[in-house]
Amino acid sequence: MTNGTIYHGGWSLDDVAWDKFDASKVDARLLAAVKAASLVEYNAPDYVTYLSRVFQEGPAQTLHDLARWGQEEIQHGLVLGRWAEMADPTFNFQDAFSRFRAGYRPAHFANQDTVSVRGSRRGEMIARCVVECGTSSYYSAIRDATNEPVLKEIAGRVAADEFRHYRLFLETLNAQPEADLPVWKKLYLAFTRVQESDDDELAYAYYCANVASSDVPRTPYNRSRYSRAYNATAVALYRRHHVRKLVQMVAKACGLTAQSWLTNLASAALWQILRLRAGNRVLGNA
Repeated sequence: MTNGTIYHGGWSLDDVAWDKFDASKVDARLLAAVKAASLVEYNAPDYVTYLSRVFQEGPAQTLHDLARWGQEEIQHGLVLGRWAEMADPTFNFQDAFSRFRAGYRPAHFANQDTVSVRGSRRGEMIARCVVECGTSSYYSAIRDATNEPVLKEIAGRVAADEFRHYRLFLETLNAQPEADLPVWKKLYLAFTRVQESDDDELAYAYYCANVASSDVPRTPYNRSRYSRAYNATAVALYRRHHVRKLVQMVAKACGLTAQSWLTNLASAALWQILRLRAGNRVLGNA
């Protein structure tokens, strides 16, 4: 169940009702996931730098939009990190982020080449749309799952921003002068980007956020272990309507009809996959 509040863009950390924080309503498993999310969001400058190289010959407005998107993602990291520090005074956001950034550095971030790893600018925008579909649904799920007032507000604000980012990237995708990609190629790009969610980014963020620097020597990073730990909490947050909306948004980015038998089938299939990955622990039917 959602709270029905509509959040507009252009907000700041000062707009959050921090005084409503209720420590008694903090869920430890959800807190662990929020800590990890704060690091991933705050790492946006690397993505902005990469995409700015790919689009450096594009319209100035696109580069401006990318920079603004990056600043909003940084704000997401800051607001999530601040809440996490309130919920767990032992958590040091900047320390955790420093360790995460030092250990997670994809090759295409470091490479100064302007060639897209997706093969085209359209491919990049499809990948970004997929990510924003995932994040908007994820923060919507957090908003609906938590009873802590401040986190509910923050998740609602971030979810709204991520949906606006999705629309921005969808518009940028459709504005590209490149030839349109065939549907199979779009679906392939979307699928491969989803598969990348199992790479080191989320698992390592979960590790850095939830293993204190003092515990690192006796608790080394294990990708498989921390990927499972992240999924155990994050995946279990989703409800059926979150999954349905996610699939419809991805379908639209791939040039398919959002409301069709194919998207309904994909939504049902993804729902069952998530139930299996979550072990039916928390997932409901709403």
